[in-house]
Amino acid sequence: MIRVGNIAAADRPLHALNRIAFGPRPGDLERVREIGAERYIAEQLNPESIPIPRELTARLDALQTFRMTPIELFMRYQAPLMNLPKDDQAARKAYQQQARIVPMEAIKARILRALYGPRQLQEVMTAFWFNHFNIFVGKGLDRIWVGAFENQAIRPHTMGRFRDLLSATAHHPAMLFYLDNWQNSAPGGAVGNPRFGGINENYARELMELHTLGVNGGYTQNDVIALAHILTGWGLIRREAFRPMLWRRLTAAGAVTDGNGFFFDPRRHDFSDKTLLGRRIAGGGIGEGEQALELLASHPSTAHHLSFELAQYFVADAPPGALVDRMARRYLDTDGHIGAVLETLFTSPEFWDERYRGRKFKTPYEYVLSAARVSGVNVINFRPLAGWMQQMGMPVYGHETPNGYSQTEEAWLNPDGMMMRLSFAVALGSGHMPLDAPDFEETVAEDSVRKVAISAPSEAIRRPDAPLDGAAVAGSLGSRFSVRTIEAVTQAPPQLRAALILGSPEFMMR
Repeated sequence: MIRVGNIAAADRPLHALNRIAFGPRPGDLERVREIGAERYIAEQLNPESIPIPRELTARLDALQTFRMTPIELFMRYQAPLMNLPKDDQAARKAYQQQARIVPMEAIKARILRALYGPRQLQEVMTAFWFNHFNIFVGKGLDRIWVGAFENQAIRPHTMGRFRDLLSATAHHPAMLFYLDNWQNSAPGGAVGNPRFGGINENYARELMELHTLGVNGGYTQNDVIALAHILTGWGLIRREAFRPMLWRRLTAAGAVTDGNGFFFDPRRHDFSDKTLLGRRIAGGGIGEGEQALELLASHPSTAHHLSFELAQYFVADAPPGALVDRMARRYLDTDGHIGAVLETLFTSPEFWDERYRGRKFKTPYEYVLSAARVSGVNVINFRPLAGWMQQMGMPVYGHETPNGYSQTEEAWLNPDGMMMRLSFAVALGSGHMPLDAPDFEETVAEDSVRKVAISAPSEAIRRPDAPLDGAAVAGSLGSRFSVRTIEAVTQAPPQLRAALILGSPEFMMR
């Protein structure tokens, strides 16, 4: 049961929609008012109980790369490049263009689910955990693996045990490639490949600093080195796995693959004993890494680090310490169950404290999605939304460094960013954004790539639609605005009222 804070009962439905969803769509506020914020949150904490609309499922299933595994993606979009003559630049360029469809469909799937998925908390948590375990679409093979990483390693575990989420990311080829652990080898374990020339600490360091313990989590450089040695041999499936006789020998020596692109190569592993965070880990192959993941996932510093990040996202940039402590205790008491920690958060008086209502500045991602949702526009063409996110400095899957995008006001509130948001608000509110125009899909011929409009002539793409109904947008947001905003909206021409609402100080916050 929700512990009573001091947010008025009438304001609780909108507060819930702004914090655990990407804002309301038309009709959402009325439904949450009808069933109550407490029941809405309970439903969202159990996403499997919420049916997914057939239309959304059909749109996702129409994406040709959406359900492909990392191996399938590699064989379709990367392996042909490796077999081309180096001087055949035309063929190489054609294959590279062909592969552009993969990240574009991943972005489209992410936006479609955020806009139309009824499991809104799961969508919020998918974005949250992807940002926590960030990989960059612009790095090598991750351009074709980023969507698979989100669908296979992140989304299924958003509200389960953190240990399972951590393991899924640690075993996924996209993470192992992004943070270079696929090259991490025991000294002398190069197996004839100069890329495997020794210890690479990148993943071990970020695994502790960002993914688990936190920068002040009590580990040392010696722990980083030890963890790097523990994770030697954790990498990507190699050709040896397709040679039956060699694979049998490798399996006998401790090789492991999961059929999804992960490959533990015992030839590159350091089998000596190690000490991690004061705990002795005996040399034993892949099991050493599993012990390390368990140790990190169950550590009190991890409980506090994750609780702080969740409270910062859902409550305040500087979250109350008492709330973080209670969440950390719940984490430890439930073996790191994310849903239980979220329940503690959402039923806390701090979550429902008036001091924090409407005080979280939306990131560009949240701002664009919340505007598109409340507009009620049927988004067929997702690319303008993705483009605006990029122009605002937050392209989907586009953060280069492993720390992910900042979730605080300080990072996003600046004059350039505000001007870009106001331009977006005018374009969307006045009907000059072709979201319901025909989408484009990448279709691949045998030797070329072309973009084809799905169903309508090009004139329809350029034709501006009618402005949004300002009164309808205001109603979907509960019509709760400052006197100054109300005066500005009522004095404006009808065709600009929705734009003013979407560009208002109140709409910039959640």
